[in-house]
Amino acid sequence: MNKTTLFALALMSVVIRCTPADESTPTADFVQTSSINVSPADLQRWEQLAANVTILRDRWGIPHIYGRSDADTVFGTLFAQAEDDFNRVETNYINAMGLLAEAEGKSAIYQDLRMQLFIQPKDLQEQYQSSPAWLQSLMNAFADGLNYYLYNHPEVEPRVIQKFEPWMALSFTEGSIGGDIERVDLNSLQSFYGDEQDRSDSNLLANNSAPKDEEPRGSNGFAISPANTANDNALFLINPHTSFFFRSELHMVSEEGLNAYGAVTWGQFFVYQGFNENTGWMHTSSRADAIDEYLETIIEKNDGYYYAYGDDERKLEESSRVLQYKEGESLASKEFTVYHSHHGPVIREQDGKWVSIKLMQSPIDALIQSYTRTKTTNYAEFHDTMKLQTNSSNNTVYADSDGNIAYFHGNFIPVRDTQFDWNLPLDGSNPATEWRGLHTVEETINLLNPPNGWIQNTNNTPFSAAGEFSPKQENYPIYMANNPENFRGIHAVKVLANKSDFTLDTLIEAAYEPTLTAFEQLVPELILITATDDNQEQQFPIQSETLLYIDLLRNWDLKAAVDSEATSLAIYWAEEMRSSLRDDAAAAGISIYDYMIEQSNTSQKLRALRIAAEKLTADFGSWQVPWGEINRYQRNNGNIVQQFDDSKPSIAVGFASSRWGSLASFGARTYPGTKRMYGTSGNSFVAAVEFGDRVRAKAITVGGLNSDPDSEHFADQAQMYAQGNFRDVLFYREDIEENLERTYQPGLQ
Repeated sequence: MNKTTLFALALMSVVIRCTPADESTPTADFVQTSSINVSPADLQRWEQLAANVTILRDRWGIPHIYGRSDADTVFGTLFAQAEDDFNRVETNYINAMGLLAEAEGKSAIYQDLRMQLFIQPKDLQEQYQSSPAWLQSLMNAFADGLNYYLYNHPEVEPRVIQKFEPWMALSFTEGSIGGDIERVDLNSLQSFYGDEQDRSDSNLLANNSAPKDEEPRGSNGFAISPANTANDNALFLINPHTSFFFRSELHMVSEEGLNAYGAVTWGQFFVYQGFNENTGWMHTSSRADAIDEYLETIIEKNDGYYYAYGDDERKLEESSRVLQYKEGESLASKEFTVYHSHHGPVIREQDGKWVSIKLMQSPIDALIQSYTRTKTTNYAEFHDTMKLQTNSSNNTVYADSDGNIAYFHGNFIPVRDTQFDWNLPLDGSNPATEWRGLHTVEETINLLNPPNGWIQNTNNTPFSAAGEFSPKQENYPIYMANNPENFRGIHAVKVLANKSDFTLDTLIEAAYEPTLTAFEQLVPELILITATDDNQEQQFPIQSETLLYIDLLRNWDLKAAVDSEATSLAIYWAEEMRSSLRDDAAAAGISIYDYMIEQSNTSQKLRALRIAAEKLTADFGSWQVPWGEINRYQRNNGNIVQQFDDSKPSIAVGFASSRWGSLASFGARTYPGTKRMYGTSGNSFVAAVEFGDRVRAKAITVGGLNSDPDSEHFADQAQMYAQGNFRDVLFYREDIEENLERTYQPGLQ
């Protein structure tokens, strides 16, 4: 999610004010309606839209939505998404609009405040009114599709949003996982805006954060030019690493030229990571600097707060936010007075100064860019969509049927004075710290058809994107790329370099190559401890059991596999070092991974190895445990947050965490009451695409498409997913009809 998303998220908070507040009470921004109101005109419009839509569900339950117009297809798309998981659709908008406390209680109120700092309800409505007519028609269809679903499914009880409005679409305009707004720390926000009671309330989310799995979020994207493929066609890998079930898989087709397939974030009406017959687009999380914080020097006066700016003093904008939260069976409210400088909202205090944050806020252009890229037919058209510059939190890997491959690092990068360190809060009183417009697409870090014939990005530095033909760091301002290299990036270069006969299948093999590259550096250092050194009178004393542990790793091929005992020991060892040495790495000012490899001493390595073996023995009866016995996929119901249970069925997974260099990512950990590790993030929707006279693709979705445990599509892809086995993508209608489960119009199943 980018700044646009953040803006979008905040924008969403504008949407649900349907009932006027009593004049004797403070006005609330959001008031829940009791039921969806359906007028004869609404119903007539919905039925006409439904008559223009045909949904074909293939053998995997994947919806292929055919409409006469783009708006018809959008209507059908939202209806189909709601059929598969309405809870996730609504939850995304509850989060984005800052309405979570209305569903979950006061514990979420500062999460809601964070969203609502950035927009007011009337702003979102005004943005909708000023949108192009064609975009309004899509937003209208978005709301109509969801409302028609609710009309047809009275048994479904929304948690908060009883009726969707068209302008809500502007609150969620870019489909990434984790938006710019999440850079705002909840504890600091609560400390600044909370009253004394809130600051001491341990039940509030800011004081009671759930444990994180700490799995690196992001994605892998590969593009292979025709010169490096067996069939002389460009190949493309789409490999997002997100929370499981974060996106649906679907196909949008209209008679107005829309024909896009791929991953759609629940509740959105554009394919976020996918392809059409001519172009493919894959977004990977970026570290291009698109967010800045400013230290504001505050002066308190009789009429309010001011802040220093140049030789002047400017008055802080002061406004009210009234947030509702669930309390028992009713809604209570809490009012906040919030502050904005011209840089943006104030989010915390630091060393006696107030800190404001500046983010991209362009929801109309962001939604236009997200949608129009799905209809591009060549590189020139795709490049034109990039000129909207609203995909702020993402890089883009690209390929097309003309044989072009390309890479764009970020898409919203302000021009800045390089005398300042833009990784730190800036002096808000100094006009020299202002943004000076945006870098053009041509000025940002990008690649087009590098001579090596491949491009990769794994959320790593762009300066290894094409091997020796990568962009050169010295040619760009430092704030354009803060990403370090990562183990996945090292791995990606190895599997892509010096190969000229890629096919769809061998591209998938490369994407799932099981070497854990971190251990190419960690294991030799461990083995070296036991090596004979003629210059030493006495070797470091090692217990006999520890020698057995080291021997297991000495003979390991460094590949993760379900039957590999060495994988289990290695990962438990590395995780113990990561945990025990974290503070030392922070004190040294380097990453924990660099510290583990470069600065950890013999005693620390051996101690961590012994602890790892002891933990395996305590939990599983032996330190020699196949990785598949530990690393598991389990989904027990359709809840967004799963309760894992060792006694319930689960599936062995051979690939591992991306933090250790696994290209196929499976972010797993233990949970209260479990000894096994269960995955919740990583590979989700994955596709390999070949552009030729006809587009060919293979894909896999984690688990299954439908959230209902009683659906045959709840887990029909689970075993294939765990083994890295892909199915053919059904892109052309004749292929879909040969593998058809059912055909229907919305509301007429």
